[in-house]
Amino acid sequence: MTGRRGTRSTFRTIFPRSVSTGPASTGPVSTGSVSTGPVSTGPVSTRATRARSMSALAVCAALAAGCGVVPGTSADTESGEITVMTWAPEDTDATNKPGMPAMAQAYARWINSTGGLNGRKLKVLTCNEHNDRVAAAKCARLAAKEDVVAVVGSYSQFGDAFLGPLASAGIPYIGGYGVTNDEFTNPMSYPVNGGSPALLAGLGKELAAVCGPVALVRPDTIAGDQLPQLLNSGLRAGGHAPARDQLAAEDATEYSAHTKLALQRTTGTGSGKKGCVVPALGDRTNTFMDSFRRDREDYPAVRTATVLGSVDQTVINANGGKSGPYEGSYITGWYPVASDARWDEMNKVIKEEAFDDDRVDPQDAGVQTTWIAYTVLKRVVESLKDGEVSSTTVRQALDRGLPITTGGLTPTLRWRFEDLLRVAGFPRLVNARVTLQVVRDGRLVAARKGVVDTTKLLENAQH
Repeated sequence: MTGRRGTRSTFRTIFPRSVSTGPASTGPVSTGSVSTGPVSTGPVSTRATRARSMSALAVCAALAAGCGVVPGTSADTESGEITVMTWAPEDTDATNKPGMPAMAQAYARWINSTGGLNGRKLKVLTCNEHNDRVAAAKCARLAAKEDVVAVVGSYSQFGDAFLGPLASAGIPYIGGYGVTNDEFTNPMSYPVNGGSPALLAGLGKELAAVCGPVALVRPDTIAGDQLPQLLNSGLRAGGHAPARDQLAAEDATEYSAHTKLALQRTTGTGSGKKGCVVPALGDRTNTFMDSFRRDREDYPAVRTATVLGSVDQTVINANGGKSGPYEGSYITGWYPVASDARWDEMNKVIKEEAFDDDRVDPQDAGVQTTWIAYTVLKRVVESLKDGEVSSTTVRQALDRGLPITTGGLTPTLRWRFEDLLRVAGFPRLVNARVTLQVVRDGRLVAARKGVVDTTKLLENAQH
């Protein structure tokens, strides 16, 4: 959920192949991977060259034989392959989501072992986004160079850097993590959840009823700047005062100063309710809680709360389970709890295709989002039957309002104009539902039946 302000200088691949686009180098990558070298658009063609190219294309389109692939189609789909890309940051000092490309690879192995997508082999290219603006743009340009049908189930906070190149190439972005608002505004984006905005707004609504003063500890980043107004929209809807906004470095190795300040702000206020501390620091939330566990003994009791993606069952276990700082914490997520039977098919695929890959955690929100995003792709390809599968036909199917069911993991998803929720500031939003979970006896369980619709809360966040 995080990312440093400005620009920094600083993805077991068997099949499908993996492409590295690190910001410092585009040379060869590790054994078993494929390096495509630097991404370059090259010099601008001369008028004569363009004229000859256009003439050749016109002849090809007219003859429809002997000239390779007609523009706007994919050579891979013509030959029985569908190529897509999944990217996420790995091996960074801040947020890392290696489970997303790993889940994509496992999905490809599974779907190909069962006959492919409508008889076509699925090829997944992966890209390390490095939590870096330049690398994110390189991943997008590489997707265009490789003529992928879609970018599926990916994570990047730099939507302003990668959505432009994707839009120029006509490539849809299906099921991004929803970490920034760009994914809810760009017409090439097809989000499957409400992203960080829905999680924070839903959390605020719940905390308003149970918390005294609230302190939000969030990254001092561009992506982090949107978090207070989202949490506050939920708090305000419940008649609660705004949260105390605390900025922190996203890649710090300890947060003692921040935990003490948050505890000071949420205790000793005379309120009849326990104060609540809300760390929203992505992967660094666990680091924050290490400091919090040590410092909280010197202060009155407080609650903690956060969003799924920052915390999952493995993090709760690592922090002491029911004796740890997360006990009693409220956590909002997009989907049913990991133990829900609706995840059985995904769990079966992970067991069969990624059992020994510890990157693929079925409890991880990124892995779950990638599964749902590939479910969308599968439904789209099935709807095209024996027709052409290209970035254009995939987009057209989605824009026409093809209904996508996900086995109850989300509501039916449709991106036809009249199906968009049309929340001001989030025009691509189609699913604003969140689930409320709580840590009880060290286990993350559903806090209530059903879901919370955050549509109205997100509307209020814009005012």
